[in-house]
Amino acid sequence: MKDLRKNILSRIYVTYLFVVVFALVVLGQLINVQYVQGSELVKKSKQLTLQYKNIPAVRGNIYSANYNLLATSIPIYELRFDAAAEAITDEIFNKNIDSVAIGLASVFKDKSPAQYKSELQRARRKKSRYHLIKRNVKYTQLKKVKELPLFRKGRYKSGLIIERQNKRVKPFNILAARTIGYKRENVMPVGIEGAYDKELSGIDGKRLMQKMAGGIWVPVNDKNEIEPIDGSDVVSTIDVNLQDVAENALMKQLQMHESDHGCVILMEVKTGDVKAIANLQRQKNGSYYESYNYAIGESTEPGSTFKLPALMAALEDGYVDLNDIVDTKGGKVKYYDRTMYDSHIGGYGKITVKHAFEVSSNVGLSTIITNAYAKNPQQFVDRLNKMNLGQPLGIELAGEGKPLIKSPSDKSWSGTTLPWMSIGYEVRLTPLQILAFYNAVANDGKMVRPRFAKAIAANGEVIRELPTVVLNPSIASKETIKKAKEMLEGVVENGTAKNLKNSVFKIAGKTGTAQIANDKYGYKYKSKVSYQASFVGYFPADNPMYSCIVVVNAPSKNVYYGNLVAGPIFKEVADKVYAYAFSLHPEVKEKEKPELPVSAEGYSDDLVTVYNALDIPIEDKSNNYDWVNTVKQQNQIVLQKHLVAPIYVPDVRGMSAKDALYLLENKGIDVEVKGIGYVKKQSVTPGTLVAKTDKIILELGI
Repeated sequence: MKDLRKNILSRIYVTYLFVVVFALVVLGQLINVQYVQGSELVKKSKQLTLQYKNIPAVRGNIYSANYNLLATSIPIYELRFDAAAEAITDEIFNKNIDSVAIGLASVFKDKSPAQYKSELQRARRKKSRYHLIKRNVKYTQLKKVKELPLFRKGRYKSGLIIERQNKRVKPFNILAARTIGYKRENVMPVGIEGAYDKELSGIDGKRLMQKMAGGIWVPVNDKNEIEPIDGSDVVSTIDVNLQDVAENALMKQLQMHESDHGCVILMEVKTGDVKAIANLQRQKNGSYYESYNYAIGESTEPGSTFKLPALMAALEDGYVDLNDIVDTKGGKVKYYDRTMYDSHIGGYGKITVKHAFEVSSNVGLSTIITNAYAKNPQQFVDRLNKMNLGQPLGIELAGEGKPLIKSPSDKSWSGTTLPWMSIGYEVRLTPLQILAFYNAVANDGKMVRPRFAKAIAANGEVIRELPTVVLNPSIASKETIKKAKEMLEGVVENGTAKNLKNSVFKIAGKTGTAQIANDKYGYKYKSKVSYQASFVGYFPADNPMYSCIVVVNAPSKNVYYGNLVAGPIFKEVADKVYAYAFSLHPEVKEKEKPELPVSAEGYSDDLVTVYNALDIPIEDKSNNYDWVNTVKQQNQIVLQKHLVAPIYVPDVRGMSAKDALYLLENKGIDVEVKGIGYVKKQSVTPGTLVAKTDKIILELGI
């Protein structure tokens, strides 16, 4: 009995000791977690549930050369609901749910009040902290939502979460669309958007976000911890009026000849500023669309437009002069196993070098070059490279096609390469690279890099100029440049482009007609030959202001010569540009006294910023209204309320394109912009019901 009692006590002691030891271990671990590892564990926990998330900056605008808006960002919003917000009691929720549901249905018109009520009640039951109400909400819609009974109390008292995003729009729609470009997620940005992405992007801000159930991140505070810095603006070289001229002229000829695709580039001679660049491709349904930037990306055999650098090489090296005689040999000549023909059957007989160029004699040009360089073809290639024909231009836009100037050391060089190079085959250049060469001739030998943007601006002020870059101060001697100009003028006066003669101003240039090689089957496939027609030159010939190239690929209807297909496009562009250029420089008249600058209507914050920057006194009588009219009164500007009724089309006359676009697009109206300056006319009468308005055309003027 005594042993049994002793045995029981021993077991009790052991059990007690085990419990004490276990308790001490647990206590020790608690102390370790609380005091030793506590701060580190709390830090890790916060890292998992609290993070700073990027707040995208507003992307800068892209403007035309005369400050028309080519691309801008319009704010859109995403609305969410914190159904478990502490301030929303069951009593408050139930009291306001019907009004909120009716209001949301009225604003968005996508669901019935019953559907909205059901969704909000479900979110309430699930205690959802981040319930999606609506994406792509316009500012005018947001203002109405914020006025609903529950949501007018602010983020923490109403549970309404507002997240701003930016939508990129092009006010001129497809005008110069490929050159303006785009930036999209997981896609390499292109055009001006891509070239100046760093400047346009700005600096993102930071906002503290908390991770909720379901992996959803919600803002901790109403305000950002670090405010984003908006991107800078890019002032392009594009002139929307000249761009419109180029696109319309190209469109008409492509449709007439049922061509596959084509491009037009218009460039300012001295600066290299690209004033217009049009690219159009035929779609399956027969319409034309700007789907690829052929002007800078498509490297092809140029054909006869290459005869200028070929002949300039021979002139520069002293092998020939303009009045020398060349025999066109009955219009054909054989080089090894290949025969070269002139387009004029029977040839031109014995003619001067200048006239051989004017009539674009293949036999004449190839004879000149082979006689000069047959024993040393590397000298010909070296001369072409010295004129910058073998190197890319290095433009800021991505996607420039690579030039190809063959060398005798290349495996593909043959006995027929030299004569065929002389007439623009077995070489490859993009339209922009060819234009840059002809522009250098017009610019007295100075080759400049084509420029698509001329300045970076912020808040209406230029913060960085983008200067013209000189690629080669002189591609040839003054004598050779002078002779080149004489030949190019002769093409229009006496040669293949006589149909482009103009009584008002002189045009200089060169026609080009090239057979297009199929990568697999060569120049002829299924008994058909495809052609590329082109014309490149400058005007006025006696004082060059602009250079221009037109390339039309695969014209049909048996018309394919450069003077007949590309020439009319060049002529139409030149005529309209010449008239427009002189209209830009009216006689300046002195004003008796300076006037205050006035913007008739616009967004209040923007106008106040500009007037403050100009030190112009203002008086605000709008009661801090978003949209205002401006009136001059003595030596100050008075801001007055500009009423914008939500259900009616507003009067945007006098506004900038950006402000008008913002107002109208936020009302769900499709907008088309024409012209430059401020809104002068609108196609829909102010006061018309928005519900009856699908599209509005705005005509701008200065």
